[in-house]
Amino acid sequence: MSGKKHIVSRCISIILVVLLLVIAIYPVLWLILSSLKTQNELTLNSAFSLPGSLNFDNYVEAWTTGNMGSSFVNSVICTAGSMLLIVVIAVPFSFALVKMRWKLRKRINSYVLMGMMVPVQVALIPLFSMYNTMGFTNSRIGLILIYTAYSLPLSVTLLTGFFESVPNELIEAAVIDGCSIYQVLGKIVFPLMTNSIMTVLTLQFMSSWNDLIFSQTMISQPAKQTIQTALIMFNGSYGQVNWGPLFAAMAIAVIPTLVLYLFLSKFMIRGMTAGAVKG
Repeated sequence: MSGKKHIVSRCISIILVVLLLVIAIYPVLWLILSSLKTQNELTLNSAFSLPGSLNFDNYVEAWTTGNMGSSFVNSVICTAGSMLLIVVIAVPFSFALVKMRWKLRKRINSYVLMGMMVPVQVALIPLFSMYNTMGFTNSRIGLILIYTAYSLPLSVTLLTGFFESVPNELIEAAVIDGCSIYQVLGKIVFPLMTNSIMTVLTLQFMSSWNDLIFSQTMISQPAKQTIQTALIMFNGSYGQVNWGPLFAAMAIAVIPTLVLYLFLSKFMIRGMTAGAVKG
């Protein structure tokens, strides 16, 4: 009887997993297939029909006339810059919070946690006013700084969980052998935290790449807008919506996130659980 229950529960689990996969994968598959259709196929055929041939003209039009090329480059620059800053700032800061003893350590850690609770909408107007005064509007550097600042609390929280799982004896042994604090961080800790760094980088990429509210608020020049803002502003010829290039533009925005996640998902899962067990 228990064997039958086990088989039934396993079948139900498989059905649920397959259903979730279909729900998650089908919209992306539909988007990519629609981006390969001609305008006549999109207009006359069923929305669920397959394209008659692989038509990449939509991607060429979206990349050139739709301004997706420059917007893609802008997003790459802003996202890569924020990812670099996150690693440079969050790793040593998290190490100092967990492994070093100094006076205001616990209070600053509380402030970091409070930073995760501040809604974006609350800070948007003050940030715009400050950026406008400093001349940081329509600036990629300004976006990089915002992306870094808003992702820093979560990144520090994830990395402190990892550092808490690193034995103090390992660091103490390195110090006794003559390592400075920077050598401990670079030669002992960094090689052990690949999964955690990949987790932070993946989350930072998805947050920065998919940002709309900051890029649309801080950037008004079309030449400096990011890919998400370009999607909002995307129009076909003569002001009408040309669905083929629009679907292609959406696919251009989505595919990098999917590719990155597929390659780094195993590191992300390990990194999220790295601090779950100490010792």
